[in-house]
Amino acid sequence: MPEFIRKLLRLARLGWVISTGALLLPLFLLRYRSQERSARVAWMQWMSKRFLSLLHCKVSLSGTVPCEGLLVSNHLGYVDILVLGSLCPAIFVAKSDVNSWPVFGWLARHAGTLFVDRENPSRVPGQLAAMEEPLSQGVPVILFPEGTSSAGETVLLFRSSLLESAVRTGSRVTPVSIRYDLAGKGDPGHEIAYWGDHSLPHHLLNLLSKPEFHAEVRFGANRPIGTNRKAEAIQLHTEVASLLQQRP
Repeated sequence: MPEFIRKLLRLARLGWVISTGALLLPLFLLRYRSQERSARVAWMQWMSKRFLSLLHCKVSLSGTVPCEGLLVSNHLGYVDILVLGSLCPAIFVAKSDVNSWPVFGWLARHAGTLFVDRENPSRVPGQLAAMEEPLSQGVPVILFPEGTSSAGETVLLFRSSLLESAVRTGSRVTPVSIRYDLAGKGDPGHEIAYWGDHSLPHHLLNLLSKPEFHAEVRFGANRPIGTNRKAEAIQLHTEVASLLQQRP
C-alpha cells in the first residue's frame, strides 16, 4: 500500500479510536462505580491496545509483569506509554508539559496520569504524596526516572527524588527496559523515539506511515526497594541498562 494512502487511512482510524474512546470512558467509570482510579487504569489499558493496533506495533515480552509496586523504565517517547500501558494496568508519572500535547495529553489526562514538574523542587512533597497513594493501595505506578526521553542509545542517569515514594511506602520495585525495531526499514532512534526538538504532529504522521514496527519489553526481578533513594537510583540504572543489553 502506498505510504500516502496508508497515512490517510490511519489518520481516519486515529480519529475513530479517539472518538470511541471518549464515548466509552463513562461506561468504564460506571462499571467500576466508586473505583474511579481502577476504571481509568482499565480504560488506559484498553486504549493502549487500540493505539498499538492502529500503529501496527507488535510487542514481545520477557519476564513477569508485576501486579503492584513501582516500575522503573528507560524512556524513548510517547510510544513507551502505549506499550507499557497495554501490558500493565498502572498509573503513569509524566512531566507536566505532556498535559498539553495533542492526542497523548488527552489520553494521559483521562487515564489518571500524575503530572510532575521536575524543575520545581518545592513541588516534590506534593508529587510524592500523589504517588504514594496508589502505591499504598497496591496499584502499580510507572516512572521514567531519566526525566526526559532520548534516542535510546544509552540509558541516561536516573533522578532519584521520586523514588522516595516507593521507599516511604515500602513498595517493591521492578526495572523495565524498552527497545524498538523497524526491521531495517528506518532508524528507531529518530522515527519511533520522540525526543529533542521533534515536532509531535510531524513525528506521529511519520510513525503512522510505517507498515509495522516491533517493541521489545523486558521486566527484571521484582524486589523490595532499599532505604536510600540515591543508591536505588544507581542500582536501578544498572539493572535497566543490563536488561537492554540482553538479546532474544
